[in-house]
Amino acid sequence: MENNHVLSSLTQLIEASVSPCHCVQKAREILTDAGFSPLSLTDEWEISPGKGYVLPFFDSGLAAFTVGEDLTGQPALRIGIAHTDWPCLRVKPSAEITAERYCRLNVGIYGSPLLSTWTDRPLSVAGKVCLKGPGPFEPVVRFINFSDPILVIPNLAVHLNPDGNGKGSLNPQTDLLPLLGLITDSLDREHFFLKLLAEKMCCAPEDILDFDLFVYNAEPCAVVGMNGEFLSSPRLDNLTSVHACLSGITSGIRNGGINLIFLYDNEEVGGRTRQGASSAVTERILEKLFLSLGYGREALLDAVMGGFLLSLDVAHALHPNRPDKADINNPICLGDGVVLKLSPHQAYSTDSRCVSVMEQICRNAAVPYRKYSQRSDIRGGSAQGSILSPLLAINTVDLGVPVLAMHSARELMAHADQVSLETAVSCFFTRP
Repeated sequence: MENNHVLSSLTQLIEASVSPCHCVQKAREILTDAGFSPLSLTDEWEISPGKGYVLPFFDSGLAAFTVGEDLTGQPALRIGIAHTDWPCLRVKPSAEITAERYCRLNVGIYGSPLLSTWTDRPLSVAGKVCLKGPGPFEPVVRFINFSDPILVIPNLAVHLNPDGNGKGSLNPQTDLLPLLGLITDSLDREHFFLKLLAEKMCCAPEDILDFDLFVYNAEPCAVVGMNGEFLSSPRLDNLTSVHACLSGITSGIRNGGINLIFLYDNEEVGGRTRQGASSAVTERILEKLFLSLGYGREALLDAVMGGFLLSLDVAHALHPNRPDKADINNPICLGDGVVLKLSPHQAYSTDSRCVSVMEQICRNAAVPYRKYSQRSDIRGGSAQGSILSPLLAINTVDLGVPVLAMHSARELMAHADQVSLETAVSCFFTRP
């Protein structure tokens, strides 16, 4: 894969994906442009061999699949998953806060963001808004992106906070309320954000029923480093993996197999939602696909048991200023390629048999890779593979690109690693 093309395509996805809903919207656009036909979970499916299909679910999740031309035997099932969400700030109901001469926004913490990194940055708001529809079970759902940096969270000056460079943490209820503007005589103190939202939506404030709105870092991606080897960007976790899934599923169709990707929401808060990795929607999509191809449930169960799942998410890179935080024999640096993630307590679902499969794929494609294991005195994170693999009982490998500043408002990677990941995922989906 050509580095500049991958970098350009990845940054376009990142800058379009300002909320999980917008991520799904952009992914659907990419797949449609690649010839994938739309499907709905509530309609009858007519599937043609040799074709690709895409179906969003619950606004912030998406599935896509391709079906080989020759499915006379048991279809070989290969699945890739990633997540559309990231740690951030989420707008609460009754969002307006006024004090002194300032208008602020009432927000809560979504996931586990590195709180200090959200201060002193240009921020904006995006997500979905539900409006009154023709009936109570038919709200009108619309996506919105303010685009302009309408928010900022100013730090307290060091003169007023002598411990500002110490170990004190920010209080999410008092220190992380974004500043939206100044109070004026004409301001509706109780509804200023609702009215701003209605103006942006071109609707009446009373037509807005509810919303899922997220504060996002509005800074653009930037190539940095003395040789331009790094990408500094918001939302690398986990849009790098989303992009790899999209690249892989569009790279080709295996003649005797079925390829699928699932882009789930809510990984950062556990994935236990109808649009998360633990949702029954996965099995329902698989069953509906197999039934529409003329297979019975036994064939589906056999295909899943013999199938393979790639759980794609970022990995921790060795920090240049804190190398002591890495395992003594398993440090991963930016630029090391694909990271195969292993955990003795199964926070990652990879085992030796499954990781060997991915190792051979990487070796055959001359893709650099390293195995990752956390320090024994640091528990670390987990991934969607450990949620979905026991539900499906499917062979699984957790892998991704190494990043620095994970869960920061702005993260860092070597963009050559994205090329390595996408090459490996494309080989997974296309090689016999």
